[in-house]
Amino acid sequence: MSDWSANQPNRRGATGRERRGNGYDYYHRDARSSDRTSAQRPQQPGGGPGAAGQGAPRKKKRWGRRIGITLLVIVLLLVGLVIYVDSSLQRTGALDDYQGRVDDTAGTNWLLVGSDSRQGLDESQREELSAGDAGGRRTDTMMMLHVPAGGGDPSLISLPRDSSVPIPGHGRNKLNAAFAIGGPKLLVRTVENVTGVHMDHYAEIGLGGFASLVESVGGVEMCLDQPLNDPKAGIDLEQGCQQLNGQQALGFVRSRAYPEGDLQRIENQRKLLGALIDKATSPATLLNPLRIFPLITATGDTFLLDNGDHLWHLVGLARAMGDISAGNGVTGTVPIAGFSTLNGQSVVKWDSSRASRLFEAIANDQPIPANTLGG
Repeated sequence: MSDWSANQPNRRGATGRERRGNGYDYYHRDARSSDRTSAQRPQQPGGGPGAAGQGAPRKKKRWGRRIGITLLVIVLLLVGLVIYVDSSLQRTGALDDYQGRVDDTAGTNWLLVGSDSRQGLDESQREELSAGDAGGRRTDTMMMLHVPAGGGDPSLISLPRDSSVPIPGHGRNKLNAAFAIGGPKLLVRTVENVTGVHMDHYAEIGLGGFASLVESVGGVEMCLDQPLNDPKAGIDLEQGCQQLNGQQALGFVRSRAYPEGDLQRIENQRKLLGALIDKATSPATLLNPLRIFPLITATGDTFLLDNGDHLWHLVGLARAMGDISAGNGVTGTVPIAGFSTLNGQSVVKWDSSRASRLFEAIANDQPIPANTLGG
């Protein structure tokens, strides 16, 4: 057959080049037939046109990448936040070595100090907090926190500021005189020498900082067995459970308007510190941006730590204090034998026998013996 017949029109007016069935389709197959064949051909897994760039696999890859980037950003933000807060903490050389220093003892030991420093408070703030205008820095509170190695219940022991103790190089005096004379270094040395317990960490908090911490968590709840009216501390509290703001909480831990005086104040300090730590580490605070960021700012402005201490050490401190607040620890005061007079001032005398057994147990990371703690 000649090529002429390939160009003859068929009944639909198409050229023979498009005609099917009589062999005239020399140059290409009908496009519709080709499409049907492609549609009927089964697709291989992962194959087919555009399979490499379209469909579910690509979406999964895209979402996986987005999730990874999001997690990376969150991690970087958290790391940046930790670095920022850690760098904002104030530090001092409280735990510097000295000749004859007590050897390292088992477990982890903190010396916690509440300072009556007015630093950073203007005149209106001092008036609001009933802080007066006393200069310098003195200790209002001293506590030893022991965290056993490998876990176990922590112990929080209050050291009365009026305790009669030997101060290296300065004879016998009140414990808080060590801080007034030589600052944190001499206080740490005095505590280590009189207890035989090696201090691993140091944390100090001032008046204004304490009030700011309480305000940052929205106040703390305290239950009072009796009304407390103390103009010197600037508070007038009713009997019963109530929410204390920063100024009230500060007055509560400073007041000595009790028959037991400083000993009752020490117990109040432990209670409020535990309540504060419990509130600060609760989900209601940690998951609330309106609470956590003021708390972070207050923490950086409030704490004075040793040069070797960091934010992660404070986290461990908060965890131990949280255990104590929940009742999973031991709290008390160094055993008291009575009161005496030294240099014309009233001082607290320790029960040397019971105190020795108490601190020996702490130094050896052993359970505290019964009847070795005061109230």
